[in-house]
Amino acid sequence: MAFVTIRILEGLERGRVFASLPTPVTIGREDDNDIQLNDDRISRFHAKIQDDAGRVILTDLESTNGTRVNGHPVQMKVLQPGDLVSVGRCVLLFGDLPHWQPSDSENSRAAKQTAVFGEDDDEDASSSLDIDFQSGAVHPEADHLFPHGAPPAPSELRPLHRAQVSDMLAYLHDQLGKVLGAATEHDSSSEDRDMVCPREMWNQLISVQATLAGYLKKIADPD
Repeated sequence: MAFVTIRILEGLERGRVFASLPTPVTIGREDDNDIQLNDDRISRFHAKIQDDAGRVILTDLESTNGTRVNGHPVQMKVLQPGDLVSVGRCVLLFGDLPHWQPSDSENSRAAKQTAVFGEDDDEDASSSLDIDFQSGAVHPEADHLFPHGAPPAPSELRPLHRAQVSDMLAYLHDQLGKVLGAATEHDSSSEDRDMVCPREMWNQLISVQATLAGYLKKIADPD
């Protein structure tokens, strides 16, 4: 038996996290499913996730509108962490959030940009540099605006403030969702599983998307 984690990124249940569910896991519109999704484009019993010799298999249960993984229609698919499963209007993230960090080329480019800024600006160059003394990389200050990760969601807001913040986050969530929805997994015989956009950006967008989904769920349903 395997244990899986599913995060809802799009749909009425966005922001919900189903952590460490024992397989098999069924997904569908009926209450009897392990993951019940309120969407009329989803079949009563739409898809199943099960363990087979240590691998996690997704199977479409002959649903009316089908199932997609990373933009491709599938009947059966071996899932890997970071896969996006689309059923109806809902998008589900399989596994934990992908780890993202700037590549060496991005670090180098950031260092060059910071150096130019220091030469052209009248301010003291030291105020525009942020040096990681462990790696020796130099980054713009903006890269470390939140050095400890995403800030917590606001609490104790008036209803009007909740609506305003929700609208702002919903807009950002929608824009990011369009990027994720437009990308497809690159067909390749190699073991690399690249999306059409660079994988580093893809993973970063998924992390931002999931964080925003959690914010929206907290604001809309504070209890």
